[in-house]
Amino acid sequence: MRLKQEMLLGIGGWRLLTALGIQPDVCHLNEGHAAFAVLERARSFMEANALPFEVALAATRAGNLFTTHTAVAAGFDRFTPALIEQYIGHYATDRLGISLHDLLALGRENPNDPSESFNMAYLAIRGSGSVNGVSRLHGQVSRQLFSPLFPHWPVDEVPVGHVTNGVHHPTWDSAAADELWTRACGKDRWLGMRENLEQQGIRSVPDENLWQLRTASTECLVDYARERLARHYAAAGASAETVEEAKHLFDPKILTLGFARRFATYKRPNLLLHDPERLLRLLANPQRPVQLMIAGKAHPADKEGQALIKEWIQFIRRPEVRPHAIFLSDYDMQLTERLAQGVDIWLNTPRRPWEACGTSGMKVLVNGGLNLSELDGWWAEAYVPDLGWAIGDGQEHGNDAAWDAAEAQALYERLEREIIPEFYIRNEKGIPVAWVKRMRESMARLTPHFAADRTVREYTEQHYLPAAIECQ
Repeated sequence: MRLKQEMLLGIGGWRLLTALGIQPDVCHLNEGHAAFAVLERARSFMEANALPFEVALAATRAGNLFTTHTAVAAGFDRFTPALIEQYIGHYATDRLGISLHDLLALGRENPNDPSESFNMAYLAIRGSGSVNGVSRLHGQVSRQLFSPLFPHWPVDEVPVGHVTNGVHHPTWDSAAADELWTRACGKDRWLGMRENLEQQGIRSVPDENLWQLRTASTECLVDYARERLARHYAAAGASAETVEEAKHLFDPKILTLGFARRFATYKRPNLLLHDPERLLRLLANPQRPVQLMIAGKAHPADKEGQALIKEWIQFIRRPEVRPHAIFLSDYDMQLTERLAQGVDIWLNTPRRPWEACGTSGMKVLVNGGLNLSELDGWWAEAYVPDLGWAIGDGQEHGNDAAWDAAEAQALYERLEREIIPEFYIRNEKGIPVAWVKRMRESMARLTPHFAADRTVREYTEQHYLPAAIECQ
């Protein structure tokens, strides 16, 4: 089924463009799923110009760009030689004029190994003029992953670059954040050059206004979470007492941590739960309490991911925990939007370097939220000490339980000794001055850089325009 889908996406997709009269100079392959497009593009070119496939592929390669999003070799789609022969072998011989062996060679590290599967990422690389990862660190990781295709090349010279992802801030900002940014930087702020935003606007916003944004945003999130949780309990047949209790959970004045994503083992969603009793003491501290909002889903076939969710549910159901932590079910974009707008801290704990980029933490920036994250993906290049907090030593430790335990302890330490005190140390106006200063710098320096307009500009300048020129 996956092979059929990717044939439809790549071959069918290019034929659809042709049928619509669209003749693009540049074809951007987002992950290897669309790699068959390079074959169909070459086929169209060879038929139009009466050329053999090898020449057509060489002629069209410069106009193809391949962006990989996978940080581990196991993440690439692979198909057995028998499947390729069954479903696309006739296409190779009848339409491309090449043998099955030559087709399989495009997706193999060793073309002459008859047992090696067909790797869609390898096909995309061999059919593209440029290849990039989605963060600086991911570019480094991808050079290592693809180095077998470039024997005798130094790893640092493997031709894989990077364009770090960005997010579309107008999609993720709250109404209050949009109003504040508009007053400070103008309505068209995201359409200009980021250097202008970094030097003006948000740094002139008074502490009172920034803190008002945070308190108003958290209030909205708490109201939303209460209503959503109450509806969930009511639909599940919970008692009237439980439903009513949900309508009064949480306090918008309390430090609010958010964690929402797909539950997969490499993301270590239960790192914060490593020592449940210590976490409970942290949450229930009467002088400096913390509240935790969690959301997410596991793949239907991922039993380990589902077990991680169950661990959180069991912890949250404890009567002494219930006032301080909630799990919001039916994880979707609307829920993510609410969390990104309202949490004070966005938590991300992947096992480095398996998070290729991870854009969830970028979504809180425009709303004045701060990041506490592993030094992986985008945060590995974004983090400096005055903009947020980091865990990890910037090295790779594999699937090491002892290292996970050490990072969990570091996570508790960072919360207890740095983050929570900074949030609760207030001036005479009730404003956490150090926290607001960190907010301001994060908003001024990170929000413009990790924006979709910057990402599109870099793709255009570094890849689309050069590729278009090559194709002329």
